[in-house]
Amino acid sequence: MIYLTDRITIDENICNGKPTIRGLRITAQSIIEYLSVGDSVDEILANFPDLKPEDITACLQFAGKLLKNKFVIKDLVA
Repeated sequence: MIYLTDRITIDENICNGKPTIRGLRITAQSIIEYLSVGDSVDEILANFPDLKPEDITACLQFAGKLLKNKFVIKDLVA
């Protein structure tokens, strides 16, 4: 298991290698998606009792760090 942060981990055997929260089968992507449709932190915590408020914050921080990267779009010729 690789720790990207103290709470975000990657293990190729868990959730197909997607970043998860503390090795649980809850992806950072899922939490970001719940937040994006308007679910509150309290609602997410009620639905995922293994999570802590700090886990939600870690997902947002992780997403923010990813977006700091430079992205280049290349045209592919078929």
